[in-house]
Amino acid sequence: MKPRQFAIVLLAPLLAFSHPPERALAAAPAAWQIDPAHSSVSFAIRNFVLKVHGRFTDFRGTITADPAAWQNATVHVEITTASITTDNAKRDAHLRTPDFFAADSFPTITFRSTRIERRGDDARIFGTLTLRGVTRPVVLEGHFDGIQQSGQGDRVSFEAATTINRTEFGVTWNRAVEGGGAMLGDDVEVEISLQAVRTGT
Repeated sequence: MKPRQFAIVLLAPLLAFSHPPERALAAAPAAWQIDPAHSSVSFAIRNFVLKVHGRFTDFRGTITADPAAWQNATVHVEITTASITTDNAKRDAHLRTPDFFAADSFPTITFRSTRIERRGDDARIFGTLTLRGVTRPVVLEGHFDGIQQSGQGDRVSFEAATTINRTEFGVTWNRAVEGGGAMLGDDVEVEISLQAVRTGT
C-alpha cells in the first residue's frame, strides 16, 4: 500500500487549509469530530489487471485547531480494521486474516498528524500511520471544500489522498500468476472524503 491511506486515515487535513469563515469563530483551539455519516475512507488496489475498490465503514477522529491558525491543527484518526469491506464476503473474510490486516491481533488502524503545510485551499498533511503494529510516515495531499453552519454546529469538509506500499506494513501476501507476475499490486491508493463538526473550544 502506498502514501489517496486509511485513515486512516487520514482524515483531518481539512482544518489545515481552511480559510476563516465570514463569521468569526472562537479564537482558541476548538475540537472537531469527524462525522462518519457524511464521510468515507476508501481504497483501491490492483487485482490481476483490474482494480478492486474497498472501504472502511467504522472510523472516528478528532481534530484540534485554532481557527486563526489551521496549519497548527493536530489530527488523530482511528479506523476499526474489521470494518473493511469490498462487497464480497469471502474476500472480506480473507482480508481480516493474518494474510492481510490480521484484524483480531490489530483491531485498529491509526493516523496521527505531525506537521501541516498549507497552500491556500490545498495542504500537505504529514503524519504517521500505524497498520498491523507497524508505524511509518505518510503524507496526505488534501483540499479544503468549505465551512458552513449546520444544526450540529460549524461543519468543515475536505478531501485527501495518498498512496502507500502495503509491504512496508507487513502485508506481503500474494500469489504468482500464469505468465509471470503477481496477482496483487503493492501500491494501495487511499481516498478520504470527510466532514467534521466543531464540538467545543
